[in-house]
Amino acid sequence: MKIYNTLTRSKEEFKPIEPGKIRMYVCGPTVYNLIHIGNARPMIVFDTFRRYMEYRGYKVTYVSNYTDVDDKIIKKANEEGTDCKVITERYIREVEKDMSDLNIEPASAHPKATEEIDGMIHLIQELIDGGHAYVAKDGTVYFDTTSFPDYGELSHKNIEDLQSGFRDLKVSGEEGKKSSTDFVLWKPKKEGEPFWHSPWCDGRPGWHTECCVMAPKYCGGRLDIHAGGEDLIFPHHENEIAQYECAHGEHFANYWMHNAFININNQKMSKSLGNFFTVRDITSQYDPMVLRFYMLSAHYRNPLNFSKELMDSAKTSLARIMTALERLRDLEAKNHGDIMTAEESENKKLIEEQVQFFNDKMDDDLNTADAITAIFELVRLANVSVTESSTKAWTSYVLKTLETLLSVLGIRTEQKSVDLDQEIEKLIEERQAARKAKNFARADEIRDQLLKMGIVLKDTREGVKWSRV
Repeated sequence: MKIYNTLTRSKEEFKPIEPGKIRMYVCGPTVYNLIHIGNARPMIVFDTFRRYMEYRGYKVTYVSNYTDVDDKIIKKANEEGTDCKVITERYIREVEKDMSDLNIEPASAHPKATEEIDGMIHLIQELIDGGHAYVAKDGTVYFDTTSFPDYGELSHKNIEDLQSGFRDLKVSGEEGKKSSTDFVLWKPKKEGEPFWHSPWCDGRPGWHTECCVMAPKYCGGRLDIHAGGEDLIFPHHENEIAQYECAHGEHFANYWMHNAFININNQKMSKSLGNFFTVRDITSQYDPMVLRFYMLSAHYRNPLNFSKELMDSAKTSLARIMTALERLRDLEAKNHGDIMTAEESENKKLIEEQVQFFNDKMDDDLNTADAITAIFELVRLANVSVTESSTKAWTSYVLKTLETLLSVLGIRTEQKSVDLDQEIEKLIEERQAARKAKNFARADEIRDQLLKMGIVLKDTREGVKWSRV
């Protein structure tokens, strides 16, 4: 496995700290609203990485936090006239629903920042004692970036350039800083904000301190991999490195992985442009697996352009795969024979070649875009080599191979439930009755509802037939 390491700007062979084990930490969301599709990309990408490494035999400790104390959370709570905990608990539930819909496996741990304050205070005191942090007159604690010679190594920024480019401290209200690049570790409380007691003042931690405590605690020490969106490289991850390495005297993580942004119709996603989409917005129109499949159709380090046309294309492509699976399952139930024929044994080599191609592409810095081409080749081979005269052994082998690789990508392949099939039949009957009563508006409404469920109707001599698309 080769991973592109943001720290070295090169692909490196992955070598775990402990053989056969991986400690991985992915920065999670700030829980004050529904997550948007930009939040979903790292969740999907690094969940797929985890799945692949487990498929390859690694035991993965995968930790992703919830930031549950933040200016945005406080603002939301004040707007609603409620407590911050009410806001965060509500949106943690919503995140969990979206993650479940997108088939993102629960992390080994989902620590919350507010439950780790004591550890953050301890870390900050260590940094002060070590000469890496200082307390301003108002009780604010700052990290002294000049005390860490490697500051800027992750983002490849020069500290002198950073200092000259930062805003004037007096104008920004940060007169207590010694240097413009110094950052907050602890901030004094303000009216109406949650706070905790500390040796310096009543207040709360800075955002950059959270993961320095939670990651090693829940992963079991320094990390093999720290991951997140590329917007976190600077200053968030840069500042994490500075704190952790000054406190512990060792590298925080051996590999840093970052996914690129999502654009909407070739424009940056933003609320001001009116092109801001939550996961819920998209999954109300498409099966969540279409969104996941679409996210994996590009390399994670490449910007991903999002549009309705591209989502429709992903929907069609995924439907082709699912149709092949349904056909294989139908044939598996009908076919007989526990031993493959000579021709099937020969064809098995073609399947094995595609599995190897899939593995090779995934080994190349999680190249899901190219790995997916192996899935389509397997579909093609299945369609031409598995028939009603095939052995059950061959049919099952091809089906199992496809299901396994799709599971690595996190694409659900379970058969639709009987209850759902019955719901579809009921809607079709209602539509037929509406047409008979010349209630065409209701009939069209039902057809549109079925289309949103991925169901297409076709009138035949035997009556109305339906199929998934």
